[in-house]
Amino acid sequence: MGAGVIKGGGGGRHRRRGGRGKAAVMSEINVTPFVDVMLVLLIIFMVAAPLLTVGVPLELPKTAAQAVSTEQEEPLTISVQEDGTISIQNTAVPEAELIARLTAIAAERNDGKLFLRADGKIPYERVVQVMGALNSGGFSDIVLVTDAGGPSFNGQAGN
Repeated sequence: MGAGVIKGGGGGRHRRRGGRGKAAVMSEINVTPFVDVMLVLLIIFMVAAPLLTVGVPLELPKTAAQAVSTEQEEPLTISVQEDGTISIQNTAVPEAELIARLTAIAAERNDGKLFLRADGKIPYERVVQVMGALNSGGFSDIVLVTDAGGPSFNGQAGN
């Protein structure tokens, strides 16, 4: 990163008095390796960023609704899988412990918003039961997570 060495005696303005073959210190910084490293890191983060989402695999229903903006904090996500298993982030939680664990987690967070992800194949009744349990547990800011591109009911597909 520091100074390099230029072989002297090649002509031009870097010629020194004295003998040939003496090395002169180069005072410019070579930024090419720095730029190369930064571009590699940029590519790595661009590839890795989509993989950082919650990893419970679900078939989310499609809708034409606009995306909800997220804040700096990672969203607190509750997932209801096709077999009825409920997960907080990536961890499966028994139904009896759901509200207690969410209350403990929410006490340490600035944002009280919950993101509810439910597999599109489960009955609507099950989704409403989970939402009712969350609401009775004191969580009223619940966002339903869906995939974009569903019907918009005006004859066109969604975004």
